[in-house]
Amino acid sequence: MNLVAVHRVSLECVSRFSLIHRESGEGFSGRRIVNSRGRNRPIRRLHAVTAGLITSADSFEVGRLIGSYGFMNVTSYTGLQSGSDFEYTSDDIGRLKSQDIGEGGVKIRLYEGRISQGPFRGTPIVFKVYPGQRAGGVEADMMAANELNAHSFLQSKSLPANLLILVGGFETQLGEQWLAFRDGGKDSAADYAQIASEKTSRARSQGVWNPYEKEQMVKRRRNFVIKILQGAMKGLAFMHDNDRLHQSLGPSSIVLNTPAEREAIYLIPRLRDLAFSVDIRPSCLEEGATSGSLSEQLWRRATAAGAFTVFEKRAFGIADDIYEAGLLFAYLAFVPFCEVGRLLENTFRLDIEAVREYCLADERLEEAVKFLDLGDRAGWELLQAMLNADYRKRPMAEGVLSHRFLNGVV
Repeated sequence: MNLVAVHRVSLECVSRFSLIHRESGEGFSGRRIVNSRGRNRPIRRLHAVTAGLITSADSFEVGRLIGSYGFMNVTSYTGLQSGSDFEYTSDDIGRLKSQDIGEGGVKIRLYEGRISQGPFRGTPIVFKVYPGQRAGGVEADMMAANELNAHSFLQSKSLPANLLILVGGFETQLGEQWLAFRDGGKDSAADYAQIASEKTSRARSQGVWNPYEKEQMVKRRRNFVIKILQGAMKGLAFMHDNDRLHQSLGPSSIVLNTPAEREAIYLIPRLRDLAFSVDIRPSCLEEGATSGSLSEQLWRRATAAGAFTVFEKRAFGIADDIYEAGLLFAYLAFVPFCEVGRLLENTFRLDIEAVREYCLADERLEEAVKFLDLGDRAGWELLQAMLNADYRKRPMAEGVLSHRFLNGVV
């Protein structure tokens, strides 16, 4: 068998996953947004805001800075290279590939806030602030407008439980785009996974772990991860049913109303970050209608995969979301159960069975392997289907939800 390079790196957010840098700060200040930008500055409304949204800055108050976003963009797929950062094994791990990742230039800030006027006065919200063209270029405006339009369109259908709800938005004199979302939680699935991984590392380093307590912890963790996956896939299924792709699905694009595993019964995961969402209604996939810069890479990949007709492009787009969901699944199946930094990452078109055999040789990956082994290896089976190299063979979101691994295995 040919030697295959296996790049061992710590798990980071990929495929346009938003990376959150948390900020410390004071508590809720109660400042009105208009005053946070200076006295009596005129406010210009975001373009094409739907009638049901709040569009006056006077209707909001801004609180403390929560953190900031940076977007990572997939530019191409390339084979792994050899070097000092790689390890080799004579086993055929599979046709591993990696992403070439480029950091986008758009930096986004998050603030706490609340509605200060009207029937929803006092409702907690989170502001997502896109920089103006001077700081973020035309791309920032395009992303803000796309996210607003995607939420407006989806919320005109219903108010899905597993999507973050947009309540309003406006544009400041400085050109910043402020989008206001109902507060669905401050923690993401990435935050939860990192905290769980650190707890595992501490318990192992201390060398004292009561077997009964460990068993109960593992059960709670498995259940919590399954609930995150179920919620994410329900949100994705809703989007696909309404002809919208997510295209930025990852652990940081899932908001949790609680990160506590003991509170799993109350957990509601919600999708966010629809800045790269793509409209896949047939009229939007006609020749010439898929040339928008935000979706350019998607349609290039579609063409390379042999998807040329409207229906082939639509199928490819949905399958591309499922592939990202598969990477999310892999992230959540490993990171919460393992020590920090012990996972194969940036791998594509995996031979899942070979990866399982590889992981079995590392005791620090034991709990992740046991998790995916549940139900006669049901987890590996689902992972293989979602990451299938042939987009035509990947399941739909509803198919993922109905898979036995997400229904009764845990």
